[in-house]
Amino acid sequence: MSIRTIAMVFLALLSGASMAVGVMRANRANARGAAEGLETVQVAVAAADLARGTQLTADHVRLCDWPKSLVPKGAVLKLEEAVGRVTGGQILAGEPVLQQKLTSKQAGGGLAALIPVGMRAYTIQASRVASNVAGFILPGNRVDVLLNLRGNRDDETGGGSTTTLLQAVEVLAVDQRLEAPEEDKVNPRETSSVTLLVSPAQAALLDLGQNMGQMTLSLRNPEDAAEAATEPTTVADIRFRQEKPLRETAPAPAPAADAPGPPARSAALSFVTLRGTTRGRVHVTPLQ
Repeated sequence: MSIRTIAMVFLALLSGASMAVGVMRANRANARGAAEGLETVQVAVAAADLARGTQLTADHVRLCDWPKSLVPKGAVLKLEEAVGRVTGGQILAGEPVLQQKLTSKQAGGGLAALIPVGMRAYTIQASRVASNVAGFILPGNRVDVLLNLRGNRDDETGGGSTTTLLQAVEVLAVDQRLEAPEEDKVNPRETSSVTLLVSPAQAALLDLGQNMGQMTLSLRNPEDAAEAATEPTTVADIRFRQEKPLRETAPAPAPAADAPGPPARSAALSFVTLRGTTRGRVHVTPLQ
């Protein structure tokens, strides 16, 4: 290999090394400049997964540096703003604690803190009230409340009736649970009460219904809050009732129009005539 070739190879290697060092220095400078220019603030985040209804202590939250431009609206910025308040919903570990997810400090702790102003929590004490849908009624669900009343066989109900007492009411708690379990199902044998979020007037209806008859719950889709048109059902209504399953049937085809044919001929008329003692018959065919 000639000296000229060796010199060219050496220069090429030197140029590549210089370029690599320059790129590395530039990247470090850019990274350092970006880090220095990024403004952060301290935000309160959950130190662990927090269930709904948890009264926060200093161990439940911690401060974490958060990019100022990315701080969510309503974020709690000081630990003392969160301590003592109750979570209105689940908060995951590392998630910023938001004002709208906490109750006010004046609300205190426990279930009472989760009741909005003007509303009431009413508990139905009956094991069947949750087991009638095999334990699938969970906190946060919406349900209809059905009331069954016994009657006499001789009255207009025929022996009893069932009425939809309330519709689309929220389940606050099942027994002492404010959060749904991980398996999204509650053992119906272990369920003895369900607490509903209702208005004062609805609470009075539930109290009267619980003392006069038996109440059960009908589970709704969470997004279905529309009022359904319902009527009381009596024993007399169902005693001989046999409904067939609803099926979509295609409309019957319209009868085909008959092709026009020749006009129908009118029937001939017949008359009996008498001439003296002679009896006769005259046939008359109407004109077309």
